[in-house]
Amino acid sequence: MFYNYAELEDGTQLAFSNVLDGGEVQVSIERPVELGFDSAMCTLPAFEWSEIEGFDEADIARLDSFVHNNAQLILRLAREASRE
Repeated sequence: MFYNYAELEDGTQLAFSNVLDGGEVQVSIERPVELGFDSAMCTLPAFEWSEIEGFDEADIARLDSFVHNNAQLILRLAREASRE
């Protein structure tokens, strides 16, 4: 299950998963475009990016900075959601 976390100024949406086996949390990122969505996944706490479609290197650098700056809160919220 994913929980909405933030919407950026360009419409990019970030959501996070429950805490998964091994203590990881997935951050799902989607940006609406004309014919669908650009998307990417970031696994915390390792900050491993995968499934990147439509985002360029500058986009990922900006998103990586945002995720790094919000990682502690995202991880805490994921732990709380996993207890419910």
